[in-house]
Amino acid sequence: MLSDAHAHLNDKAFDNDIMSVYEDCLNKGVGIIVNSAWDRASSEKALELAEKYDNMYFTVGIHPHNAIEAKENDLYALIELSRHNKCVAWGEVGLDYHYDFSPRDMQKGFFGDQIAIANELSLPLVLHLREAYQDANEILDKNIDKLNNGVLLHCYSGSMELARDYYNKFGCYYSFGGAITFNKNNKKSVLEVISKDRLLLETDCPYMTPVPFRGERNTPALLGLVRDRMACDLGLTAVEVENLTYQNIQRFYRLGEK
Repeated sequence: MLSDAHAHLNDKAFDNDIMSVYEDCLNKGVGIIVNSAWDRASSEKALELAEKYDNMYFTVGIHPHNAIEAKENDLYALIELSRHNKCVAWGEVGLDYHYDFSPRDMQKGFFGDQIAIANELSLPLVLHLREAYQDANEILDKNIDKLNNGVLLHCYSGSMELARDYYNKFGCYYSFGGAITFNKNNKKSVLEVISKDRLLLETDCPYMTPVPFRGERNTPALLGLVRDRMACDLGLTAVEVENLTYQNIQRFYRLGEK
């Protein structure tokens, strides 16, 4: 069974054909989809999808891009949404210095606040980190006593040395999507140093569409292309990758408890 650890079917790109997209995912063997949120509205939409479709789960959180737009009571609203039995994590949260859509000090403040909230709620954290690892390291180190429920670096883009460091410090999980099919973003050396019980598949749809469909809208139905590349890089079969990532997503998101 294929398992998409980080999707965005709650994105407006799917407003007009979510049912057909969902059916296509089932036909392609996708059995679990976790829709990750980036603000209050996307958290609410992800909850709606989780209530409608049995194999969908969701996260809540404020993405660093959206920190500047967040209202004073949004975090309180997200805490209430997180009490739903199909909410499996807090995220995606973190730092993004590539675009700097939100001021960096504001990003760091929201990041620290949400680490504390996730800990209070006993929820895993889903992290978005881009070109900001030094500041992220400082914040994570400062809050290491609050990282007790699992940490996932979604769409991991760091080095193999950093992957080892984050695993040793925080016991992190790592999810990989369509980028591993891009020649310039080959992650074979990174995949090889990550413990197999910490690997997950993701699409980050509608973004990061894998080769040979770059330029088109991504969906979880294309997850098999990511699985195949991961299998090739690790010297495993497609079935072996499906099985280990299925076990890992169950463990990280505690799906057996839902």
